[in-house]
This record gives sequence, C-alpha cells and structure tokens, in this order.
Amino acid sequence: MRKVLSVILGGGRGTRLAPLTTVRSKPAVPIGGKYRLIDIPISNCLNSNIRKIYILTQFNSESLHRHINQTYKFDNFTEGFLEVLAASQTIENMSWYQGTADAVRHNMNHFETYTFDQYLILAGDHLYRMNYADFVSHHRKTNADITISVKPASKEEAKEFGILKVDAEGRIIKFAEKPTDEKVLEDMKSSTGDPQKPYWASMGIYVFNRETLRTTLTDIPKDDFGGDIIPGSIENYNVQAFFFDGYWEDIGSIRSFYQANINFTEMKPVFRFVDINFPIYTHARMLPGSRISNAKISHSLINEGGLINAKTVENSVLGIRSVVREGTEIFDSYIMGNDYFETDHKDMIPLGIGKNCLIKGAIVDKNVRIGDNVKIINKDNLNNIEEETYCIRDGIVVVKKDVTIPNGTII
Repeated sequence: MRKVLSVILGGGRGTRLAPLTTVRSKPAVPIGGKYRLIDIPISNCLNSNIRKIYILTQFNSESLHRHINQTYKFDNFTEGFLEVLAASQTIENMSWYQGTADAVRHNMNHFETYTFDQYLILAGDHLYRMNYADFVSHHRKTNADITISVKPASKEEAKEFGILKVDAEGRIIKFAEKPTDEKVLEDMKSSTGDPQKPYWASMGIYVFNRETLRTTLTDIPKDDFGGDIIPGSIENYNVQAFFFDGYWEDIGSIRSFYQANINFTEMKPVFRFVDINFPIYTHARMLPGSRISNAKISHSLINEGGLINAKTVENSVLGIRSVVREGTEIFDSYIMGNDYFETDHKDMIPLGIGKNCLIKGAIVDKNVRIGDNVKIINKDNLNNIEEETYCIRDGIVVVKKDVTIPNGTII
C-alpha cells in the first residue's frame, strides 16, 4: 500500500443536500452527531495502511479544511501525509473544477512528483467501511488498468446509478448512466447472484494504474469519471469490477441523509461507527459526558457534552453539546448540537431547544436557538418549501444553521 496514492474528491455544490450544504461542503456535513462525512474515506485509508492522501476541495471548504487540520496530524515517524489541495487557477488553466475528472486533471502535477504505482480515487460523501487493500490487491491480481467497486442494484436503484455490465471473468464490457429505457435496462443485466438485484452499480470508487490515469485524462478531455472517463476507457483498457457486499450509502439527498442518521439509533444498525479493528476517526474534542435529568430516552444516540432535561427522546440522534430543556419531546429526529458552550446568552433565546417543545421527523442544524413551546412537526404535511429559517425537503423539516426560532412557533 506504500505505492498507492489516495485522492479524495471534496464534492461539488451538493445542491440536493441543501440547506445543509449552503454553508459547508458535502464532506463537512456532520453525521452521527460527532463525525463528518469526510471522516469515512480518511478512516478507511488509514485502516487500510494507505497514508499518502490528497483531498481536493472547492466549494464552501473552510469548515472542511479546519476539521481536517484539527483532526489528522501525522508525526515525524510516519511515512505519509494528508494534504488539502484547494481549487486554484494557474497559467495553464484559469477555470475552476468542472467535474470529478477535471479536478484530478488540474492536480496531476502534484501527484506525479511521487512514484506511485496506483491511484485510489474516492468520493468524500459516501457512508461505508472498506479495506482498500483488498480492492487494490484485486486490481493487481487481475492485471487491470482500471478497477471499479460495484454493488448489486435493483431495477429502480439502477435508474439512479451508473450501471456496468460485467462478463463471466469480471471484466466490465458496457456502461450506462442512470438508464431508464426498458431495452437498455434489459441489456445491462448481469449475473449478480441476486435475482432481485440484477445490475452492478458503480460506487464511484476507482483504482487507476499510474500511466492509465494520465493517458485517459489526456485522451478523453471531458469532466467526469462516471459519465466520461469510464465509458471512454472500457473498449481500450482492461476495466475490472471489484464486487463489494457490505453496506454502502451515497449521502446525496436530504432523505438519504436523514434515514442514515436515524438508522444509527437501532440496537444493531447496518453501519456501526464502533469497530475495534476498523474504527472511524474524528476530531478528539475532550468533551465531558452528557448530563441527563428526568428524561425518558429510548433507541437514541446521545453524544458528548450535552445537557438533556427533555421529557422524551425517541429514535433520535443528539449531537455534541446538545441542550434540550424541560418538557420537550423529540421523535425520529437528528439534532446536530452546537459548536460551543454558551455561558451568557444576554437578551437572546438561549442556545439549544427550549421548554415544552415538540420536534418530530426533523433535522436541526448546528447552533440553533429554539424558543419555548415550539412545534416542528410539518403541520401542513408539505413536501418541499423554502423559508428564511427552515425548509422542507421530501417531507422532512430542516432547520437551518445558526437561526433563531421564536417562542410558540409552529412549523
């Protein structure tokens, strides 16, 4: 793994995840109450003994840069690095990144100063646990030029992914981007071993040989790996599939983000942050344990530093430094918590959630001030609206970061 360079893509505008991405990039979005999405691929790299990592960033990247700088520090005896390459203009190229492939193309001069054999291209906004050493070993054993990690998909799921047709030797022979035509869907079926999921969907995770990456980015002057580079490489290169059978989720929408967080509240969630052999790392904040008083809590995840005086918390995630006051009930919600402890709120509504509130099926972003007797329940059963302090996406109320919700408000 010393001969592998990992390149993590910092994400585009992330419009489908707005308003969570209005003030931060997708990989910086808090997940599970204390982690950030970027912690997933970085932890997978470290646990796979890949310690040479670049992260390419562009949009709303300040909080992502701060998190990475505070969290991941290699000592002088570690043979490796983790560096952020922010988008920049050069004499050769005055434009910003136009896509995933274009972002890598912009930075090839940095990568080629080292003698790596393979490049591992990763997304910064997926939720999964993978030993990349197995991925790279499969790439080498099959003498592949490019290897793509794939997972089985149903017919409906296939319409949302890049679909790859794989032959009996595991070689990828066709590609279709989000196919909806029935003839194309029928033609793209592969033998997956699961009749309910007869398609191989690309996970957006790639291994390229050194020369292959340089050549394809030069010969195919287009912007994306999934839609351009991979389809243009199948005929002339040995493009292999790596079959992944674990949990994987593309956190691309408010609904998928919400559901992934609520799943953490189960006693046996499909994805666990806890694994003694393959931990997920994040910023060590040295926070005290949460104080809980007179609260009935069931099937919930309570993170450090909180003050929880709620009446009920059920099927919910409370993030770091969460404050929930007396009489409040929270159901099926993700409360992200706060970035700091407040000692004096002056004449403002105090940080956190006030007394006798009801929050149900919602996401509350960080540093929100919610007054007393507030109800966040999507009272009109709306699907999608945009307001100054909140929005509704897929029926889920999302309270925006740093806003104040006055006493008695009903949403």
